[in-house]
Amino acid sequence: MTRVMAAGVFDLLHTGHLHYLREAAQFGDQLYVVVARDRSVRERKRPPITPEQMRLELVDALDPVTEAVLGDEEDHYATVERIDPDVIALGYDDYHQAQAIEDECQARGLAVRVERVSKHADDLAGTRRIVRRILSDPAYREYADVEEETP
Repeated sequence: MTRVMAAGVFDLLHTGHLHYLREAAQFGDQLYVVVARDRSVRERKRPPITPEQMRLELVDALDPVTEAVLGDEEDHYATVERIDPDVIALGYDDYHQAQAIEDECQARGLAVRVERVSKHADDLAGTRRIVRRILSDPAYREYADVEEETP
C-alpha cells in the first residue's frame, strides 16, 4: 500500500482543493491530508475564515481522502513522521521546495518522494479570489451587518 500525504489550509473549500486532492490520491492507495492549524495559518497567511475543526471535518468527508488530521503546531515534520507517507503531494502553487522536503525527511529517517500536482483551469477560484468577490460585490453587502447567531 502506497501512502500519500497532502497538506493545506482548505479554507473556504473549493474545486481547486478537490482537484489537488484527487490528483494527489492518484500517487498511491491511501491519501492522508494534513489540515493546517489556525495558529499556523494566522502566522503564515491570514486569519482563517473557517475554524480548523470545521476545515478538518469538511476535508475528511471528501471521497479521495482516507483520513484527515490536524497538523502539529510546533513541528510540521512531526505530522509527517506520524503519517509516514511514501509520497508527499504538493499543490501546483505550494511554496515549499520538493528537494528541501525530501532532504529533511531523509534526515529524520523517512524515505519520501515528493510530487507536485498540475494546475487546473478552475484553480483560479481560490480562497483569496472568493473573498475578494464577496467583499467587492454589492449584492453581498447586506450580509456585512448581520450579527452572528449564538448557540
